[in-house]
Amino acid sequence: MDETPTQYAWQRPGQRNLHITLIDGPNMPNLGNRNKRVYGPISSIEALHDYVKQIGASLGVTVETIASNHEGNILDFIHESATRTDAYILNPAGLTKTGEPTRHALEETGKPWVETHFSNISAPPWSGRGLPGGPWESNFTRSATGMSMGLRHHSYLGAFVSLVSALDDADFLGKQAE
Repeated sequence: MDETPTQYAWQRPGQRNLHITLIDGPNMPNLGNRNKRVYGPISSIEALHDYVKQIGASLGVTVETIASNHEGNILDFIHESATRTDAYILNPAGLTKTGEPTRHALEETGKPWVETHFSNISAPPWSGRGLPGGPWESNFTRSATGMSMGLRHHSYLGAFVSLVSALDDADFLGKQAE
């Protein structure tokens, strides 16, 4: 992705300083070389992370990112980041159908998190937004606070804006915002 928008029409309803952590799982570090029908024109995982960081900056939110092909690295990162983040966005990628340790680690943080995917993992392979090997059933969906998928890199925008809006909502998840 060579060009990223610098302005967004949506404005945050809250003023809290938020910290969102983005996790991209196995195969996502190879983003620029993946199936263009599913993943679109984005050039690299770094371009995707820059896109999400620009969204965060426009909303006054700190964004921290990791992309790894190794679940152990992701687990270490979740454990280490839990005290400083308000919420997570996760693209489990190659861990989608497995990844039990990652799902468990996210649950243990007690923080809300949104599962996101470039493709619509529930769609059949012949659909425009489905995976060639799909449909898939995600191991993460049952624990996620929410989900955004099927919109390529725009799924991250949907996940990010929705999550930040929810965190700014004093009644989100039935508790007062700090």
